[in-house]
Amino acid sequence: MRAMGSESLVYGCIRDMSFGDGDNRHENNCCALQTLPERDGYPLLSREMFALPMQDDELGCQVVHFGACYRGVEYEWAQWLQRFETLLKKMYWVSATVQLETELYGVHSFNWQVDGDFHAPGDDDLRLQCEWNREGLQL
Repeated sequence: MRAMGSESLVYGCIRDMSFGDGDNRHENNCCALQTLPERDGYPLLSREMFALPMQDDELGCQVVHFGACYRGVEYEWAQWLQRFETLLKKMYWVSATVQLETELYGVHSFNWQVDGDFHAPGDDDLRLQCEWNREGLQL
C-alpha cells in the first residue's frame, strides 16, 4: 500500500524559437542538458528526465519536454526550483512551464516568461509566476 502524500509528479516544457542562429541555440541547449547529472542516487534534476530537443526548421520552434516521479519532492521544492533556474540560465528560451502534482497539496503551475524576445545564456533576470489548483479551485 502506498503512503498518502508520498508521490510527486513533476513535468513540463521549455520552449525556444529560432531567432538569429537557430543551430547555435539548439546546440547550446542540448549541451546545457547534457551537463546535468545522471539519475544515479537522488539528483533533483537529471539528464534522463529531459528529452533532447529536436529543432523544427519549418516552424522555427524547439521544445524540451521533461518529467519525473519523486517521493515527496515538495519538501525539497525550493532546491528543485533553484536547480531548474540554474539550468534555465544556461539556455536559450522564450517560456518555461513546470507542473508539480502532489497527492497532498494539489497541483502547482510555475511559469517563466521573458521580458524581451528571448532569454540568452547568462541572463540573470528570471520572472516566476506560480498558480495553485486544489480540487478544481483556482487560488
